[in-house]
Amino acid sequence: MLRIVDVDGTYDSKMEPKLPAEVLKTAYRHLVLVRTLDTRMLSLQRQGRIGFYVPSTGEEACQIGSAMALEKRDWVFPAYREPGAAIWRGFPLETLIAQAYGNAQDPQYGRQMPNHFGSASIHYVTTSSPVGTQITQAVGAAWAAKIRKEDSVSLTYFGDGATSEGDFHAGMNFAGVFKAPTIFFCKNNQWAISVPVAKQTASKTLAEKARAYGMDGVRLDGNDLLAVYAATKAAVDKARAGGGPTMIEGVTYRMGPHSSSDDPTR
Repeated sequence: MLRIVDVDGTYDSKMEPKLPAEVLKTAYRHLVLVRTLDTRMLSLQRQGRIGFYVPSTGEEACQIGSAMALEKRDWVFPAYREPGAAIWRGFPLETLIAQAYGNAQDPQYGRQMPNHFGSASIHYVTTSSPVGTQITQAVGAAWAAKIRKEDSVSLTYFGDGATSEGDFHAGMNFAGVFKAPTIFFCKNNQWAISVPVAKQTASKTLAEKARAYGMDGVRLDGNDLLAVYAATKAAVDKARAGGGPTMIEGVTYRMGPHSSSDDPTR
């Protein structure tokens, strides 16, 4: 497993990506922002002020570290736990909150449920509820960019549960065959609602599935922002240079409920 910063705070200076101090400070501010957003939004839902919320507590580094590695021209196909990636790319925090309320400032005017937002201006495709549908969409967009000889890549986020969906196989297989410039970012938070990873697959890791589709698979500490950035940047550079897709498994943990409709303590 790739890890640059250890659990005790020590780090491997040889592996550390050379990022300016201001970029690291901005990344840290975004990590704290997403954690604070989750706390506040769950509180608002429990008060009955918004109808629903999907937290991403514990998965902040996966979002921010990977989004840092992308350029504005690249496309993001999210699941429903990537508010940090959207905010990093320029999605206004006030618009995200308005979307949760479904008020007059919501670009969708309340037609979509909370956490299901998007923005063409920042190349962030609207979230869909069905698990895994964004995977094939990302591959299609990446293949189209390749055909048009555009210098862009697609990154799609999904959870460990999505690896049991047919769209995962179809997307990975197509990308592998046609070398579509796609980064498959699996946020392995150990749970698909209440189903553990051990009941999702018999493989030792999720990243090793990539080999069957003819692409590299990288397994990393999903709570290590520097490792997430380094691996994603390498995958993005490879895809942009015509080297094909990469799958990244960020091993993290869902530190809360699946959604505000779930109570994991029961």
